[in-house]
Order: sequence, then C-alpha cells, then structure tokens
Amino acid sequence: MIMHLLIRFIQKNMKSIEAHYFFRLLLSFLLTLGSIAMTAQVQTAESHIENQALTGRFLYVATPGIRDYLGYGGHGLIVFDIDNNHQFVKRIPTKGYHPDGRPANVKGVAVSQQLNSIYISTLYSLQRIDLETEKLLWEVPYAGGCDRMSISPDGKIMYLPSLEKDFWNVIQCESGDVVAKIKVHARAHNTIYGSSGQWAYMADIASPFLHVADTKTHTVDRKIGPFSAGVRPFTIDSSETRVFVTVNELLGFEVGDLKSGEKLASVKVLGWDKGPVRRHGNPSHGIGLTPDEKEIWVCDGHNMRMHIFGAHPPYQQQTTIPLSDMPGWVTFSMDGQYAYPSSGEVIHAKRREVLYLLKDEHYNTVSSEKMVEIFKKEGKAIANGDQFGVGRLH
Repeated sequence: MIMHLLIRFIQKNMKSIEAHYFFRLLLSFLLTLGSIAMTAQVQTAESHIENQALTGRFLYVATPGIRDYLGYGGHGLIVFDIDNNHQFVKRIPTKGYHPDGRPANVKGVAVSQQLNSIYISTLYSLQRIDLETEKLLWEVPYAGGCDRMSISPDGKIMYLPSLEKDFWNVIQCESGDVVAKIKVHARAHNTIYGSSGQWAYMADIASPFLHVADTKTHTVDRKIGPFSAGVRPFTIDSSETRVFVTVNELLGFEVGDLKSGEKLASVKVLGWDKGPVRRHGNPSHGIGLTPDEKEIWVCDGHNMRMHIFGAHPPYQQQTTIPLSDMPGWVTFSMDGQYAYPSSGEVIHAKRREVLYLLKDEHYNTVSSEKMVEIFKKEGKAIANGDQFGVGRLH
C-alpha cells in the first residue's frame, strides 16, 4: 500500500526528464525490496514447516542404506509423506561414521513407540533419536559392532546382533545398556521380535537353523530347520506359527514351522535364471509377507525383479514386477497398500503398479534397505510398522 501511494505521488509531481529517470530508478529499487521481502516470507514459512511437529503417516528412510554408498540417498534420516504421494518432507541429521570420517553403512532401523524414539544401527554403533525434537539422544558403540536389530512390542528391549560375530546383545532401549549376551553360532545378522513378546527370532548367516530365544531368560530355546543353507533375510506371520526364509544359493524361499521346528517346503522361482548379484552374495536377499498374510514377495537380485507368491500351500507363483535397480530388501505399509523394495520404488501392492520413485530434496532417487512407517500426532508416534515385511493378520 505504501509503495503504491509513493509511486502515484512521484508520477503526479514529475516535471522533467530528470524526474522521469529518477522515478524509474526508484521504482526498480522498490520492486527489488518487495522481492526480497517476499523471499524472506517464503523462507520463514518453509522454516516453520521444517520445524513444526509432524502429524500424519510418514516413511522414515535411513541412509546410506545400501552399503555405504552415498549415491543412493546421501547421509541422514529422510522423511516422506505417505499420504501426499510420498513427497519429501525433511532430512534429519544422523551420526554413524567410519574411523576416517565417512558415513558408515546403516545396518538397521527400529522404533520404540513408548519412548517416542527411532533407532539406527551402523557397523559400529547404535543411535537413539527423539521423534518429536528430532535430536540425537545418544550414540553408543558396541564391541563386536552392530547389525539388523528388533525391538520388543512394549518398546523396552532390543535384540541387537553383533556384526557377524557369534552373539546378540540384549539392550535396554532407554539407556543403551547391555543387559544380556546370547551366544548363537558364528555370524549374527537379522532379528525379528515376535508380536507376542515371548520370542525373538535370530538368523545367523553361517547356520542353516533359525534360532529362537526365550525373551524372559534371554537364552536360546529352540532351533527351526535345518534349511538347505545359511539363513538370510526372513519373515514370520503374526501368530508366530510360520517362518519364510531366504537362503544362500536359492532363487526362491523356504518355509518352516515355528512350533514343531520342521522345514515344510522349498519353493523355487520358475521362469527366471539364477545369476550373479552385485551385493549380498545370494540370489534372493529380501523377502516380505504382506500384512494380510496372503502373499510372499521375494527379491531377485540378478534379474532386478520382485516375484510374488501365494503364502499358503502350494505357494503358487503369481507374477513378477520389474525394478529399476537390484532389490536387496522389501517391506510394506501397515495397511498393505504399498510395497517398498530397497531399489526406491513405491508399488501399489494390489495393482502391481509402480507409482513413484522416492526422491530427496535434490530430486535424487533414494534407495535403502532400512525404512519404517510411523504414524505421528503432533510429533508423537502413535503407531509404527517394521523394517521387516511381517504379517499383521492377528
């Protein structure tokens, strides 16, 4: 308003060519001031959005989540708005470095809803980040390193594998303190804490058995198998009666009975040849059970595909979905609408349709094997998914 009145005054009182030139100069100056003011307002609004407590449904993606390759999303905890076409929201700074200062491989991600915290394991340490303030509360290094962990349903206890050593640490989620150590076999790797809270399932790469720990005593209670080779990524149903495992050398998966301990089936991917893979050393590194427990999704690293099977005998092969890069993991949104392979696609699970590629603030594709869905209300976690594609029927 003031700018408009000033311009009219100058126009009314111009008497000479000199005044005309003066007016043009002044007008240019005032327009520049206006542009600066508008830019400041936009930046203030963006800052407000960046700092306000989040409400909604979000996908938290920890990077570097494919080895320590920064070309797959850089370094940090990247947040995407699931209900807004998975648009980028923010990047939360994280720690976790190699001794030479480079960002280290992220090995796992998990959430304690009760402590309103998200945890990120790297090769050397475990970080706890507050989900409301988005500040690092602590980073604890562990002798023997860290791998892919899992947290109890009450959010208090974490089973944290060493970095392919022969033991798991049992951790207090609030403090990071070690309360027990479980010796298993030789190469600790992947972990799922059962929905009952009674059992933790531990996969050792060097063993053809899945080891099951009693979470009251923190001791190995029983073993499932043997499977045909060392157990790699796996998943379980919500009733904790079935386990679906990938194993070294098999393009496909095997099935085990979590109650009897028996191996029930071995299922091969038909129509696709097994071949060399760039990472992980086995053809099917990555498997997920849809939340409704009707389908098994299996990664195919060589052919860069996701193969889909029925989750009940005879485990009918249904279809395959081409991907943009080698998949090494897959998980799902809690409602089962979206599948998230580590290659960066967002897939509509029912329609088998690739909807989007996850993109960061620089429009680079984000690919990671470590991601988890969180429902938030004013910065507080009110529900969360899992980095593993586990069953949610019961």
